[in-house]
Amino acid sequence: MKHIHFDVESDGFYGAYWACKDGSDCTVIAMLGDDPEDYMARSAVKWLIRLGVNILTMSPAKKDYGHHNYPLERIEKAMAWLKLHGNEKIGIAGASTTGTLALTAASIFSDISLTIAMTPSDFVWQGFMQGKKDGCKEWPIEGESLFSCKGKPLPYMPFCYQRPDYWRIISEESKRTGNMIASRKLFDDSEAAHPITEEEFIKVENIRGKPFLVGAEDDALWDTAKYIRRMEKRLAEKPHSCEVEAVVYEHGTHFVFPDGMLKTMLPVGSALFVKLAFSAAKKYPRECKTARIDIDRRMTRVICDWRDKK
Repeated sequence: MKHIHFDVESDGFYGAYWACKDGSDCTVIAMLGDDPEDYMARSAVKWLIRLGVNILTMSPAKKDYGHHNYPLERIEKAMAWLKLHGNEKIGIAGASTTGTLALTAASIFSDISLTIAMTPSDFVWQGFMQGKKDGCKEWPIEGESLFSCKGKPLPYMPFCYQRPDYWRIISEESKRTGNMIASRKLFDDSEAAHPITEEEFIKVENIRGKPFLVGAEDDALWDTAKYIRRMEKRLAEKPHSCEVEAVVYEHGTHFVFPDGMLKTMLPVGSALFVKLAFSAAKKYPRECKTARIDIDRRMTRVICDWRDKK
């Protein structure tokens, strides 16, 4: 697929633009991959672009698999380029950590009129790095948030475990639960040690247009079901103009991708991969599959309604 590449040094953000072949004045910023041109990002583009929208894939930086003090101004600069090139509607989509990024960006930038957040949290947490250090594959960074704005880290929930205990807890829980990765205890213990403050919560009431939130009760990475319900409660208590649609499945794991998107990523063995990654998918394969099919239907409708809305 033909695309335009962007670098931070020359363009102010790291990403790739994929134009819909039939033309569109709508773009979804998709943060679904470790690199804007990797296999996962390209697979997401194939699924999304068939809905008649342009796609701008973005990620922190080349071969940077952590999330720490990501400058939200990069989203702002990307949107400026999109508007300059005929895009009147801008949406944003993310999953896992980038689901939280999508919500945070949409709460700050009013030009975003569609927000898709899969397995998000409702608060900003401490920034982290990935790689190899002291026997750890991931570790938190002292004094850094997931995101920054105007050169300052956003307020964040600190993890109660630091290196090397942070990775030890994840490794032990992953082994104990039979999951590829299990960090739920890390998040639960951290929130218990440091109750989340108002400044650390994402101001979801400031989001415009349509927020679409998706999660599952059996998420092994964090309690996204609780976080989504807290966002619904927050919106019920505060003035807002957005029309939220939130869905939480009993079974679905952390991979609450639309079924068609997951099949695009893994044409053969997509269901098997999820079973190998998460123990809940082994126990409830039919329920997880049903959830992904429903997510596919819902997300397709949400994007098409947004695309066609005058």
